[in-house]
Amino acid sequence: MLLAAVLAVSAALRCWCCGCSVCFLQSEVEETLERIKSHKGVEGVIIVNADGIPIRPAKGMDDELTHKYAANISQLAAKARSVIRDLDPQNDLTFLRIRSKKHEIMVAPDKDFLLVVIQDPTISNKK
Repeated sequence: MLLAAVLAVSAALRCWCCGCSVCFLQSEVEETLERIKSHKGVEGVIIVNADGIPIRPAKGMDDELTHKYAANISQLAAKARSVIRDLDPQNDLTFLRIRSKKHEIMVAPDKDFLLVVIQDPTISNKK
């Protein structure tokens, strides 16, 4: 369910009229981001621009850590996209999921931005 919400934000950040990422529907994106944040275990949601700079930092996460996530995950996503395209030039990266002992990081890449969700995988979403 969290994965579907992450993908919904990624789609919602595209404008319905021209496809740009500038004139997207702010309220729809905010609603979806709040829905993602409400999932148990979600520690942060960051929107990162193409330069690896957080344009919507994670609330509750300090600036230094937010910038570290933004810079490192954007480099990793760029490398993953490059690998996918090297293997098949007609293909592209649509989602990246990384799990460590402490965190699960989900990345929904787009042409102009990345949506990064950081969660604690040990906390169950089951009610």
